[in-house]
Amino acid sequence: MANRILIVDDAAFMRMMIRDILTKNGYEVCGEANDGAQAIEKFKEVRPDLITMDITMPEMDGIAALKEIKKIDPNAKVIMCSAMGQQAMVIDAIQAGAKDFIVKPFQADRVIEAIKKTLG
Repeated sequence: MANRILIVDDAAFMRMMIRDILTKNGYEVCGEANDGAQAIEKFKEVRPDLITMDITMPEMDGIAALKEIKKIDPNAKVIMCSAMGQQAMVIDAIQAGAKDFIVKPFQADRVIEAIKKTLG
C-alpha cells in the first residue's frame, strides 16, 4: 500500500509541486490544506501516514498546527517546509516534534529523501 500524505501549504502552486513529486514517486496524496486550522481538521479526517507542513501560513502557522496535531496523535510524522532564512522557526518546529524539514524551492530528491527517512 502506498504511504498516504497530507500536504499543507497556503500557496496552491507549492501544493501542486509537492503533489507532483509525491505521485511520481508512488506516494498517495490523501488530502491538502491551505492553513494550520484546516490541516488539523484534515488530519483528523484522513489520518495520513505523513504530513508536509509549511511553516508560514495565515490564520494558524505550521508550528501551532504541528503542536495541535501532536496532541491528537503523539506519533504523527510531520516534515516542515520553509523558505530560506527561517532557521529559528525550523528549530522551533523540530522542538515541537517535526521529524525533518525541507527548504523551498523544493528539490525532488531532497523531498523524497526526507519522506523515506521519516517513514523509516
